[in-house]
Amino acid sequence: MFIKAASGAAIAAYLLGTNEGRLILSFIANRMKGKKATKAQLAKAAGSSHHHEYEFGGPVGSVGMIFGLPVGVFSLIYALQQPSISAAISGLLPAFSGALQRGFSSIVTGKAVAIVIGWFVFQVLIERLVPGSYVKGQPLPPAFKKRLTYKVNGHRAFWISIASLCAGHYSGVLDLGGIYNNYTGIAAVAVIFSALLSVHLYASSFLKGKLLAEGGTTDSSIYNFFMGRELNPRIGDFDWKYFCELRPGLIGWTAVNLGMAVKQYQLTGAVSAPLVMVNFFQGLYVWDALYYEEAILSTMDITTEGFGFMLALGDMGWVPFTYSLQALYLVGHDPGMSMAYYAVVSALGALGYCCFRGSNGLKDRFRREYKSNPEQFKGLRTMSTKRGTRLITGSWWGVARKINYTGDIVMATAWSMFCGGAVLPYFYPMYLFGLLTHRAFRDDAFCQKKYGEDWNKYKKLVPYLIIPGVF
Repeated sequence: MFIKAASGAAIAAYLLGTNEGRLILSFIANRMKGKKATKAQLAKAAGSSHHHEYEFGGPVGSVGMIFGLPVGVFSLIYALQQPSISAAISGLLPAFSGALQRGFSSIVTGKAVAIVIGWFVFQVLIERLVPGSYVKGQPLPPAFKKRLTYKVNGHRAFWISIASLCAGHYSGVLDLGGIYNNYTGIAAVAVIFSALLSVHLYASSFLKGKLLAEGGTTDSSIYNFFMGRELNPRIGDFDWKYFCELRPGLIGWTAVNLGMAVKQYQLTGAVSAPLVMVNFFQGLYVWDALYYEEAILSTMDITTEGFGFMLALGDMGWVPFTYSLQALYLVGHDPGMSMAYYAVVSALGALGYCCFRGSNGLKDRFRREYKSNPEQFKGLRTMSTKRGTRLITGSWWGVARKINYTGDIVMATAWSMFCGGAVLPYFYPMYLFGLLTHRAFRDDAFCQKKYGEDWNKYKKLVPYLIIPGVF
């Protein structure tokens, strides 16, 4: 089983807010062979009882998001399938009420469970069985003094997944249009699966020898559960966080989009131009992430964040079922825009992708190759730091400190513009703007602490954070 069962007592204690430090202390004390130690010594051994500044509204915000994010997913799915915003608003509460009255089984069907579990297992098998290269991640905190090894075969996993889906559909083994028919149920199972995985990860993080994330070791159990206690939960060399970040949810997003296109073809005998373009551009985005899979090893998600409810739900519940809302909308809606309009939007999407890929590619190449071959970056403006490293102040990175986020937001806006003037499909770029802005400020604070006065000098050279000329 991928998710081990946790005892009812442990879950109940967690939900009732049992002090996390006390659990850790008991765990360590039982292994000290009767040797008496002070509470402070045990806390130090656990490495977790220390002050940490809360994010996302702290414990209260964590509770809100644990319940609010799933509700948000289902509200958006319902709203996108309605004929108008007013119909969505007026019908939302009755829809939730009706679902509760009909019971759990009316949403979480056996077919939905089979699809989600089957897809997850399929992705695990590809990751385990398909050949790939092995690369070292970033250095871990001093307590471990090592770098983890990661298996890189995501690009092959992407094409194997797409080819398998297409072959299964055309052979009659699968019906990709069924993704649309079971969309809500599949999303519900994915959310439940993510929550159960989060419980397992939280419980297993108390085992001996675990490397804990700083943000997941506060005095609040609920906050730690949300943020994730363990930095790199693994079974052997299978890394849960690295796998979930790119495989089941991200490739699943492309699978969902393909299902929307198949459903529209089944209904109308054709696939509309905007749905074709949404599939193309979003598929390109996913392909890019898998092709440049190794680059994710230097991101905050891998190096800093623990793997808990936030990332688990985000990777496997939020991404495939909110990022695909444009495709879901277009199945039953014709924006009625001209081909010239779609051409302009396509150009905007291409510009966003060039900005996104160009900036990320330069940053990743500079990190990996500058020390060994600085001559290839001779024309690139950079500045030295007291840490002995250099910061890029030219090319894409001279325009804004998070210019890759700029490209990401431009792409997201273009995808929504394929839906014409409909308001709801623009949820994604608005959400992404808020998410990336928050992440940019978090990273800026981290770099301020890391580089000190050098970061102030850098910000004078590159004054804008995300939007050039604005902020």
